[in-house]
Amino acid sequence: MNLHQDMLAVGMRAQSAARELNRLNARKKNLILDAMADALEAQHAAITAANEKDLAEAKNAGLSAAMLDRLTLNEHRLQSMIKGLRDVATLKDPIGTLISQWIRPNGLKIVKRRVPIGVICIIYESRPNVTADTAALCIKTSNAVILRGGKEAVHSNAAIAKALIEGGRQKGLPEHAIQLIDTTDRNAVKELVQLEGIIDLVIPRGGETLIRAVAEHARVPVIKHYKGVCHVYVDADANLDMALAIVENAKCHRPGVCNAMETLLVHEKVAAAFLPKFATRMQTRKVEVRGDDAVRAIVTNAKPATEEDWSAEYLDLILAVRVVPSLDAAIDHINRYGTHLSDSIVTESESAQKTFLHEVDSATVYVNASTRFTDGGEFGMGAEIGISTEKLHARGPMGLEELTTYKYLIFGKGQVRQ
Repeated sequence: MNLHQDMLAVGMRAQSAARELNRLNARKKNLILDAMADALEAQHAAITAANEKDLAEAKNAGLSAAMLDRLTLNEHRLQSMIKGLRDVATLKDPIGTLISQWIRPNGLKIVKRRVPIGVICIIYESRPNVTADTAALCIKTSNAVILRGGKEAVHSNAAIAKALIEGGRQKGLPEHAIQLIDTTDRNAVKELVQLEGIIDLVIPRGGETLIRAVAEHARVPVIKHYKGVCHVYVDADANLDMALAIVENAKCHRPGVCNAMETLLVHEKVAAAFLPKFATRMQTRKVEVRGDDAVRAIVTNAKPATEEDWSAEYLDLILAVRVVPSLDAAIDHINRYGTHLSDSIVTESESAQKTFLHEVDSATVYVNASTRFTDGGEFGMGAEIGISTEKLHARGPMGLEELTTYKYLIFGKGQVRQ
């Protein structure tokens, strides 16, 4: 087996498929997406059985509770995956959209339009729903997609990809428009991300170790988000009942995902009133609290927080808590220790809201809402291909528009440059 040649062949097939996809109109692509959703429904039992096999192997391998949660395809998540495909089909196709146009003094007409990126490679861990979400978004935007999931979800990913390809093919999905890499050899990733000029973009989705490994070896552009250290700041002018509900949701709804809160900041003026209620709620939810001295003076069962806790992504029921003297101090903390993903302020003060929104340097910044909404589906994108903390090309949840680039079309009448 020659891994380099095998991955090169995958890339070349994807290039051909991308050209075929670019010839399809929006109606044709929507029919393909609906057929893919139908196939997922029809192969529901096979997908569930494959996922149960992955879960059994993962438990025997001693994977963490957070990893098992990401791997699990329960009925709700499977139906959400199917719905995501149908939702993407209803969204406006961005390909061919006119961005702008103008006419130069010499009569040249310049048109700027959205076009596909081309071939996109997704490298991901655990979550089998990524297989369907990313395939849907790529097909809608006429991008061929190469999928390389983690070994812990190998059976689930294969079952989902099989359904997508078989369903899409019935309505004209080009051959090799969706390709799943079935080898678990880690060197396959290294080979893929070095296919410069063949693969146009790599999007890694998973833990920091995976993303850094991809970025280290890549010769192809990579969109990254290393980890999610998200904050909720309870301001001096916060509605404390609202704050408690937001904090509980941000930490406890799904602690093993990147948009879960990892650090809570509380203004010193409301600490005495807020923290006892907070501590009771966290104890009920079995959350381990790690606090600074001011927190531990009020929450007596809190463990002492270390410097490392302020930048920790726990992905678990553990929460770092700090009392701050001001809004500025909260913003300074977030910009220093955060990862520019999702941060929220709870306050009734309009001036505090404006300052927080303007000065917190994150992809998604919230007022009086949980950080858990940072998600393509929740943003109305149908699904997402990832969440970027980069500042170039794409930032935040990446939907259809973020999977496009543009080109200039220039119309002349014989003009030559003097």
